[in-house]
Amino acid sequence: MIGLDTTVLVAHELKEIHSHEKVRAHISSLSHSKETHFALAPQVLQEFLHVVTDPRRFENPISMEDALARARFWWTASETAHCHPSDKSWDLTLDWMERYHLGRKRILDTNLASTYHSHGIIKLATANPADFAIFQVFEFEPWAFTL
Repeated sequence: MIGLDTTVLVAHELKEIHSHEKVRAHISSLSHSKETHFALAPQVLQEFLHVVTDPRRFENPISMEDALARARFWWTASETAHCHPSDKSWDLTLDWMERYHLGRKRILDTNLASTYHSHGIIKLATANPADFAIFQVFEFEPWAFTL
């Protein structure tokens, strides 16, 4: 199972991202494999909705209506397993924030990492592996892309 970061969904959905076609092709090939499933946490879709509808970030943002439809597609896809935050993951978020002396700008990624880790996810797909490498519990899907 591969945990998806918001960066993957943004690159998959927005044509103006230079790695859009590469990410779409990779996701397509993975989803056609009967052995590959994706893990998705609700906070990823929350951030996705916030980012892809922002006209300050993109020339052609997605309308909220379309972004909600895309979020629903990802959430209900048969290849998607839901990974909800829990008491255990929140405790781990606090532990990691303290252990690694992380500041306020690392709260969301740390919470996502702890959510996936608490669900046994060891592989992540992200444009920002450095944001998660500090926790030393993940492998990264072998595709290089940036936003």
